[in-house]
Amino acid sequence: MVRVRFAPSPTGALHIGGVRTALFNYLFAKKNGGDFLLRIEDTDQNRYVEGAEQYIINSLNWLGLTYDEGVGKEGKHAPYRQSERKPLYKQYADTLINNGWAYYAFDTAEALEKARQECEEKGDTFIYNWATRNTLENSLSLTSEEVQQRLTRGDAYVVRFKMPEKEILKMSDMIRGEVTIDTSTLDDKVLFKSDGMPTYHLANIVDDHLMEITHVIRGEEWLPSMPLHLLLYRAFGWQAPAFAHLPLILKPVGNGKLSKRDGIKLGFPVFPMDWTENGETLKGFSGEGYFPEALINFLALLGWNPGNDEEIFSMEELIQLFDLEKVHKAGARFDPEKIKWFNHQYLQKKADAELAAAFQKELIAKGIEVGSTKVEKIVSLIKERATFVADFWELSKFFFEAPKKYDEKAVKKQWKENTPTIVREVIEVLQNTSNFSSVALEEAVKNYMETKQLGFGQVMPPLRLALVGELKGPHVFDIIELIGKEETLHRLETILSFIK
Repeated sequence: MVRVRFAPSPTGALHIGGVRTALFNYLFAKKNGGDFLLRIEDTDQNRYVEGAEQYIINSLNWLGLTYDEGVGKEGKHAPYRQSERKPLYKQYADTLINNGWAYYAFDTAEALEKARQECEEKGDTFIYNWATRNTLENSLSLTSEEVQQRLTRGDAYVVRFKMPEKEILKMSDMIRGEVTIDTSTLDDKVLFKSDGMPTYHLANIVDDHLMEITHVIRGEEWLPSMPLHLLLYRAFGWQAPAFAHLPLILKPVGNGKLSKRDGIKLGFPVFPMDWTENGETLKGFSGEGYFPEALINFLALLGWNPGNDEEIFSMEELIQLFDLEKVHKAGARFDPEKIKWFNHQYLQKKADAELAAAFQKELIAKGIEVGSTKVEKIVSLIKERATFVADFWELSKFFFEAPKKYDEKAVKKQWKENTPTIVREVIEVLQNTSNFSSVALEEAVKNYMETKQLGFGQVMPPLRLALVGELKGPHVFDIIELIGKEETLHRLETILSFIK
């Protein structure tokens, strides 16, 4: 059975790159009838941020990326926080020492700095590996008696992996194909720290094995760690999972990986939900009014496509179509305008009642009380021009309040010498029209125009100006129907008194 995991560190807000990693794991699991796990990798206690874990969970829930096992959904592999699994890791570190795949290193920070400087003075780069390990203070260079003495008196130590010398390691990646590396170029990574906590490398491998993870789908930044991880599986005598390293999400302009600073600088979110940091709230996609389905759709196509020209996919369709072999190797550029386009598409698909309910909250906050039926009708007229629910007010405020001013350029262009006479005659037509539906109103005004032999441009723009204050908005007669007879006549009289 396929089992994948999303394993973020609670060191701050979940970045959009992490969200895409979670999404691809989720899609792969569901496509293959498998399980999607959430594990919190909080071994780095110095970088732990209060509230970050809950933020991750809230974000996944908002996006509909429901996990099958994990924090708060305890299964047979609990606990799912690495800090709560601490006793496990020492046992496995000891196993590696006992079977010759790891060793104790007692080097102080000062000693390592000195060794680094000496290498640099020779024009070399210091690497703690086969070339240097026997010249440093560790259980490979010291006698067994010296090692035992140091351990007994409680000297600080780390456990390092003993990287093989001169092995050409062949690795298979589901996205990148075969990758090879000479192990002689790699360092002896720390697996277990002096504070009694494992590093990411050890904890990750142990937990993936114990949680029966079959596929590791993660960001490209972890590709350099793949040799160590595969060798750790070998060292333990375990079957390694399949690996897939996703391409980076790139900046909208320039080069490099998308960062939080790019979002701040260019004015777009890079977090799924709002996040407060140092007393400052950074807006997420949720807080900026994006729909979760729009964000999911957008992210799914960052680095993957189904092999056709279609762009709009439901979660169910994405699950059905998703294939890791169709994930690109190259980085995918983040396009803030494209995510807006997706949001616009999903807004159009929303039921008017749902959008009206969201808009009504804003109206209530402004002290405007309007029936839900009327708000629904208004939403149906304006939503085509909206990207966010937050756009509704600017697109519809003339339904709720009369214009306080009139567009000067429009007045200059549309208000002719005979316009006041036309407006007064339209007022009379409207006063005498008992059926105030859009269709009946349009028919009455058209009959008037035909009788007076007036063109569309002589009548309709001044009407729109009176009602809206600008030459924008939906069908004029739809506006008149919704604001009602009394308000319409009032606005027409107002513009006559305003423009002399």
